[in-house]
Amino acid sequence: MRMPLGSRVLFLLSALGLGLGAHMADYFSTTHIFNDRWPPHAKFHTGQTLSLSILLGVMSVFFAWRKTSDEKTTVYAAAGFASLYWVTQATAILYPGTAFYDPEFLTSHSFPLGLPGQAYFQIAFLTVIGLASWLALRKKARWIE
Repeated sequence: MRMPLGSRVLFLLSALGLGLGAHMADYFSTTHIFNDRWPPHAKFHTGQTLSLSILLGVMSVFFAWRKTSDEKTTVYAAAGFASLYWVTQATAILYPGTAFYDPEFLTSHSFPLGLPGQAYFQIAFLTVIGLASWLALRKKARWIE
């Protein structure tokens, strides 16, 4: 059996948003990989994080679209892989010496409504992942043969 189509599509969208969004924010901008002030080892860890975003997305899609007889485990795995990046991003600020923005990129618009810009992506994607999971796990969900 396969997860309901609506759930699979939401997991796919979250995976695409993760892989593309992380690269748009950290690779195709001057704030991370192409920031001349960043030392090579910091860029190494950004590369690690970008590769992780792709692999987590791939694993989420794999579990969302595979045939299985274990429905709950499939949903939990897809949701777990889809949400790990966003949860770890939210908790990264807890490490010593971290900041939401480097000083040269801090503006008066960096904290809309008191939250860093990243928080809105975390909230949005975790909501989509939660909705995908709820749709698949609810009692009336129609798993496809």
